[in-house]
Amino acid sequence: MKDFSNAIIECVPNFSEGRDMNIIKQITDEIERTEGVRLLDVDPGKATNRTVVTFIGNPHAVVEAAYRAIKKAGELIDMRTHTGEHPRMGATDVCPLIPISGITMEETVEFARMLGQRVGEGAGIPVYLYEYAATADYRRNLADIRKGEYEGLQSKIMQPEWKPDYGPAAFNAVSGATVIGARDFLIAYNVNLNTTSTRRANAVAFDIREKGRQKKDANGKIVKDAGGEAVWEPGLLKNVKAIGWYIEEYGIAQISINLTNMNTTPLHVVFDTACERANARGMRVTGSELVGLVPLQALLEAGKYFLQKQERSIGVSEEELVRIAVRSLGLDELGPFDPKKKVIEYQLQDTNAKKLVDMTVTRFVHETASESPAPGGGSVSALCGALGAALGTMVANLSSHKKGWDSRWKEFSDHAAEGQKLLKEMLYLVDEDTNAFNAIMAAFGMPKGTDDEKAARKAAIEAATIYAIKIPFRTMEVAYASMDLAIAMGKKGNPNSISDAGVGALCARTAVKGCYLNVRINAQDLKEHPEVKDLLARAEEINTAVEAKEHEAWSIVLGAMK
Repeated sequence: MKDFSNAIIECVPNFSEGRDMNIIKQITDEIERTEGVRLLDVDPGKATNRTVVTFIGNPHAVVEAAYRAIKKAGELIDMRTHTGEHPRMGATDVCPLIPISGITMEETVEFARMLGQRVGEGAGIPVYLYEYAATADYRRNLADIRKGEYEGLQSKIMQPEWKPDYGPAAFNAVSGATVIGARDFLIAYNVNLNTTSTRRANAVAFDIREKGRQKKDANGKIVKDAGGEAVWEPGLLKNVKAIGWYIEEYGIAQISINLTNMNTTPLHVVFDTACERANARGMRVTGSELVGLVPLQALLEAGKYFLQKQERSIGVSEEELVRIAVRSLGLDELGPFDPKKKVIEYQLQDTNAKKLVDMTVTRFVHETASESPAPGGGSVSALCGALGAALGTMVANLSSHKKGWDSRWKEFSDHAAEGQKLLKEMLYLVDEDTNAFNAIMAAFGMPKGTDDEKAARKAAIEAATIYAIKIPFRTMEVAYASMDLAIAMGKKGNPNSISDAGVGALCARTAVKGCYLNVRINAQDLKEHPEVKDLLARAEEINTAVEAKEHEAWSIVLGAMK
């Protein structure tokens, strides 16, 4: 069986309790005490009386944590007294598993079924499988399974076509039923309107959602097909589910949206389309709200989109793109929006990790000057390369915003965006060069008593050394590309910044030369290794080629200063 110890899946159970924090805490405690998972977010809603919980971990641990939480929710939440704005059919209404890394959707389906069987048999709760885990096409859609909600479950569960996939085919009055499945990453997103009308919010929801609305004739009657089924007019956006509701807590109506594929329909397209349709119906979108976590890419793409609408450069920092997205989408209208808590990649970051790039300039310089052999020439070379990429990017951004060059904003924006990619990778290489050195030291520290230990130590030293050659080589490649950017900005960028472009080129040149030395010295004992021979040959080519680029950079900069 495949080893899933390094695989990561996300689990986002929705519990039908959003007001009693004591109950919510008892449920999330079950998750937190499960080894191998990490609780990322707990998002209760008073009006919906529902809490969306997000956690991640290796698949086996996630199944264990989810089972414990679902079982505990079944013990603490009594659906007979539950009320709330959100559709629901059980104490744990829905519990999707989402593949993040090291696992396929097909493999995630197997874990969803494993969880479903365990909940059905161990907790005595009826379980339906949905999305990719569904056992029939008519059960793929959550809304179809949940139709009739908890109140209609008693009669629905007795129908042969709605027999649960796992658990008793009998009404559980206290816990209701739970829907478990495997799906793509879903963004739960609410758009705020300047109205209190649920009917008007629904009108916009029907405009934008993929399912659309039932078609009506001139007399307002529902049009039916030859089989007597209602005819539907599709909405504007693919992979979008939406309904309108009134949130008493905020005194506004919202469009509640599930975005099931942000690659097909990005978050910012949902927002802008909702704005357009609301305006057409005499309303205005005042902001929006993310429920649970969101992938970083969704906010980065939104930030770029809104900058492009302003004809401004998208070649700005990740932090700035996120800030633009938050402000443009109005994500902070109903409360503070903290990207560190709401972006899934930021939640996964190891906040205890000590990075060279997070040091102050003074601290980095003193750390380099200390008796420790790392950071050394490789990290310093990568830092020079990062500064070179930064200067090229700066000139591109200044050129994009130069008065009188309005028609060229996209040309320079593209250069700046490329510069940001180079800059980001170069900063990664600053630390990775030191990490590669530390890996060599760790390999040399391995035991060497027995023949097996000696062989393992030798193999580890060789592997670590080859990696320590690859990192400065990659720095050479990225720095060489950064030099191209600096030269391009020297040729056609803002003439007031030509010396900055020149300095950027020289920084990139230093990075190439410095890392060439590192490649050579790290390869001394492995020159005949096939992979190392290839890296040395390619490093030699870049080292030679950079001489011509340096001459070109000097000619451009000095020529412009005559």
